[in-house]
Amino acid sequence: MEKETIGASPKRILCVEDDADSREILNVVFAAYTIVFAESLRVAHPLIEAEHFDLYMLDNWLPDGSGVELCREIRALKPGSPIIFTSAVGTKPEVDEAIAAGANHYFLKPIELHLLERVVKELLAKGGD
Repeated sequence: MEKETIGASPKRILCVEDDADSREILNVVFAAYTIVFAESLRVAHPLIEAEHFDLYMLDNWLPDGSGVELCREIRALKPGSPIIFTSAVGTKPEVDEAIAAGANHYFLKPIELHLLERVVKELLAKGGD
């Protein structure tokens, strides 16, 4: 992936993901961006409150809570920010709940990385909060 910003800071992504292998893959795929990882809600909450991110990438099942609840919290604090789910859990009710909470997209693992890259690029181009 080529650099998305020329002469400016790279776009910032907060990825809330407890799986180390997934974090490693996403770190490589999105090397053109500044990607910050949080392994839990406990780690993610202070980052969301204190820092600016251009996009949020959430797992649905986290060790200390629900990605859907975190999505609702992000929507309340940063209404226009793009939010993507990447999760191994993808039953229709769970996907519907995430979309109703404000997610822009929901990707089921294993993810087709070229599709995820395209969606991230499109959402970042649109901008948000």
